[in-house]
Amino acid sequence: MEILERRAAISGIGQSQVGRRLFRDSLELTLDACVAAIEDAGLRREQIDGLATYPGAAGPAGFSGAGIPEVHDALRLELSWFEGGMESPGQLGSVINACMAVACGLANHVLCFRSVWEATAAARTGAIGVAAAAGAGAGGGGGFRASGSMQWQLPYGAFSAANWIALFAQRHFHEYGTTREQLGQVALNARRNAALNPNAVYREPLSLDDYLGARIISTPFGLYDCDAPCDGATALIVSRAESAGDLRKPPIRVEAVGSALRGRPSWDQFDDLTTMALRDAGAMLWSRTDLKPADVDVAELYDGFSFLTLAWLEALGFCAKGESGPFVEGGVRIARDGELPLNTQGGQLSGGRLHGYGFLHEAVVQLRGEGEARQVSGNPQVAVAAAGGGPLGSCLLLTRA
Repeated sequence: MEILERRAAISGIGQSQVGRRLFRDSLELTLDACVAAIEDAGLRREQIDGLATYPGAAGPAGFSGAGIPEVHDALRLELSWFEGGMESPGQLGSVINACMAVACGLANHVLCFRSVWEATAAARTGAIGVAAAAGAGAGGGGGFRASGSMQWQLPYGAFSAANWIALFAQRHFHEYGTTREQLGQVALNARRNAALNPNAVYREPLSLDDYLGARIISTPFGLYDCDAPCDGATALIVSRAESAGDLRKPPIRVEAVGSALRGRPSWDQFDDLTTMALRDAGAMLWSRTDLKPADVDVAELYDGFSFLTLAWLEALGFCAKGESGPFVEGGVRIARDGELPLNTQGGQLSGGRLHGYGFLHEAVVQLRGEGEARQVSGNPQVAVAAAGGGPLGSCLLLTRA
């Protein structure tokens, strides 16, 4: 069976200014990243014939900076294929769709983008995420009426993914003896790497005492277990592999993708809350390649909340189920010079919440050898990027051409 995603390669990457409360127009940030990615690939704007994003111009304030129509029109693109929407296997599902589009001949060069302006939105509205959408009604004041699963969560004040995923983490603690000290190594590792990333939101030193002493947000999560809302945009070009070799930078090949969901599509009714959809996406990825977890040189794994990184480590087979706590204990294995360099740009906990795309961008940076002070040594050849939690999970395995 041909693995169709191998017909795709990442030929260009770009990123806008990233920061807290930039108060810049969200479309402006998006276009900065898109133009940078096109230039990085050595393409002309006229050669872009595909466009993909997640989630499009939808969701609560700040969650999305721009949608397909805005970018399409601003860049005056002539498209053969495009897609964007919420109902996908997480943030990187749009990139997987782009891989399939070029593999099937629907497009030659697909511009994929993701932008957020949650920090500015929070400064203007005083709330982000579901709280921004619900407004005063979530606090008992307006006319907001929840539907779906939120009708059961909002009455108990569980309107944030911090509440939901904290329960998953607590279950992992209960079943496997995971500790806050172990969980904290994800945050400490992220901060050490962010110190070497000039675009990171938080770069000052963070100690284990600082981590443990921070205020609790939703047990067992403290302040430093939660990602940092920011403003910024990331873009990349997915090209037909056969044409990518003629462009400005050596292409990064897509070896395999994972997007499966074999459990219930629910935040609270999944059959194993300690694994979530990550389990299925990871299993699918390894079923589509002869490479093994031991072949991975760099891992960029979603840390919207620190526990999600532990869950991805297990889902991708870097350690056995329930053993992610001991795997990260002490931080040695996951350091930049360890056996599995993890979240080398600072992740979302310290680098800023670029919502999935930032991990894929960093994987390409590392495989190209462009990480400068944070570059992993040893000429990395294989990287994995993964994003999502709950009923959403997607991942890509990348190799140098």
